[in-house]
Amino acid sequence: MLVVHLGALGAVLRSTALLPALKRKHPHSRLVWLTDAPAQFLLQGNPFIDEVICSKDLQHHPLTALQYSSVYCIDKSLQALRLCQEFQSQRQFGFIEDPVSGGVLPATGAARELWKIGLSDHMKFFENQKTEIQLVHEALELGAYLRENYVLQLSGLEQRESDQRREGWKDASNQILVGLNVGCSTAIPYKKLSVSGHRELVDSISKEFRDDVRVVLLGGREDQDRALEIAKGKDVVVSPMNLGLRDGLCSVNACDLILTGDSLGLHMGVALKKWVVAWFGPTCAHEIDLYDRGVKILSQAPCGPCWKRVCEKELMCYDQVSFDAMIDGIRRGLEWKFSSSKQPSPETCT
Repeated sequence: MLVVHLGALGAVLRSTALLPALKRKHPHSRLVWLTDAPAQFLLQGNPFIDEVICSKDLQHHPLTALQYSSVYCIDKSLQALRLCQEFQSQRQFGFIEDPVSGGVLPATGAARELWKIGLSDHMKFFENQKTEIQLVHEALELGAYLRENYVLQLSGLEQRESDQRREGWKDASNQILVGLNVGCSTAIPYKKLSVSGHRELVDSISKEFRDDVRVVLLGGREDQDRALEIAKGKDVVVSPMNLGLRDGLCSVNACDLILTGDSLGLHMGVALKKWVVAWFGPTCAHEIDLYDRGVKILSQAPCGPCWKRVCEKELMCYDQVSFDAMIDGIRRGLEWKFSSSKQPSPETCT
């Protein structure tokens, strides 16, 4: 079988939660995943995936000559749908291209709900209460939804690197590392705090927890400069940000808790089973599942969610996120981490 999910990075990582159900539906099939670079690194070493193909390498790829029992197209994009046509398959689930209009259509009736939500802001923002991964699971006709976790596997070398970073970043053996994600995709740039907001948040964390907690700044290559600006004069660790996605996973794994906007850092934290304190402004909190290991904090901006890529409001949604709620989320995470039973903690939106 073939899974086609090109991007975005966080969405690709989230979709690994579908893999156990796909394997139950096709227990004897080889699973090939087609994606865009650099998402292949998030799928590296996944025990459910037999081969990953990057879209840039698809031309004349030998796997395009094979017959597939099923194609699962998760993306609602014409690029993904047209790549599906490079493969011979008996049946397609998810989405297809309308041969008449060239638009995107649900491949089966099961995908109609997800398709309709994509066409209606009112449905997406206010009516729908399902998580995105449940909607996709149902659209692909994968049986009963069991709310299974993301599937991400670090290598032994990566785990050792994480352990070394954890020990090197702590000032004391019992110190807790809070990973603060300072970046996000350029697609919706308002899913991160301002530089001044991050600096104020670092001060709030330091004041509340003193030496019991140390902040680690997390991000990607494009976030290095703003991370250094946030770190000026602060007792924080700036993690490596220019060594790629797998190295970024090592840094996230080294931390005990993750504090983040709705971006790749959130999905990395969920995949690595960290306690995640996630704040939401322009995007929909109900679409994200923290799997009872975290809290969701909603901006008080009256216009959210909006999914706008450009906003010129004087007071932005990221300026209206409660730092007190974030501190409380960290406190709850500490209680969860040191609980002997690790009982699920119901997700709350504040």
